[in-house]
Formats: sequence, C-alpha cells, structure tokens
Amino acid sequence: MNNIRVLESPFEPWVAADCRILILGSFPSVKAIEQGYYYGNPQNRFYALMSALLNEDLVCPSGVSKKDILLKHHIAICDVVASCRIKGSSDASIQAVKFINLKAILEGTHIRHIFLNGGTATNLFDKAFPEMIDWRTKLPSTSPANARMRLANLVDAWSPIYQYLRPNNM
Repeated sequence: MNNIRVLESPFEPWVAADCRILILGSFPSVKAIEQGYYYGNPQNRFYALMSALLNEDLVCPSGVSKKDILLKHHIAICDVVASCRIKGSSDASIQAVKFINLKAILEGTHIRHIFLNGGTATNLFDKAFPEMIDWRTKLPSTSPANARMRLANLVDAWSPIYQYLRPNNM
C-alpha cells in the first residue's frame, strides 16, 4: 500500500473575534488527526514553544483546552490546506490542494498578521494568497522533521509574534 490519503482537514479553524494573529500550518499529520487537534503529534514542538512564549502550560494544560488558552492570548490557528492528497504526513507529497477560505477566517476578527509554521505552509500560502504576502511572516517549522532547531532557537525565531499580541497593536 502506498499510504496516500485523500483528506479534508478534520479541524475547524480555532479563531475568535478578538484574535490578533493567525498561525497557519500546512496540513494535519496522521498523528495530529489521531489525537484530534492541531499539532497533536507529541513530537511536534508547537505547544512547548507556545508554552515558553506565553508562559502558560499548553503541553499538559489542566482543566483548560489548548484551544482556549491560545484564544485567550488572541492567537488563531488553522492550516493553509483544507483538503489534499498526501502520502502519510509528508508535506512534500501534498497534491490536489484545496485551500482554506482565508477571507471567511479573517472576517470579523482583529487579526493583523499571519505567521506561517514552516516552509511548506509559506510556499502554499504564497501560491494561494499572493495578495497577502505583505501580511505574513515565515517562521521555522515546529515539526519533528525540523529537528536541527532546538526549542530555544524556535523561541527566539518565533518571538516576533509578541509585537502583535500587545493590546496597543490593534
């Protein structure tokens, strides 16, 4: 079996009206889908990174969902790809892409900037939304495939999100 899946993302965007930034990945991994939430692969460092940046436990939150914590900090998350053909969890194999409805996600929010989690998310975003390139910043991937970057390096690289989370940057 060649392990090619044709899938729609099972996840709705995590977004609220008071969100100030949107973080976009490429497409959920097999493990994320099994876990039932964005970046659900235990080897993905997204929640460890967000814990360090927000000074909150998003790895093992008690009594509060990861989604609720991110939304409390005005952070929306979603993936660029709404559906595609993909082999396993390999971003490099993504084909037959249907993109998200970005306009609908942004509508009625305070989102002022989009951060892209990795090169594939950035390349797909630029292809689908060339008019939005000035709205976005490429960040290094939190994926286990980007093992060369330590968590401390990711924290430094992702620190530009702070300027958009301040209340006076509305």
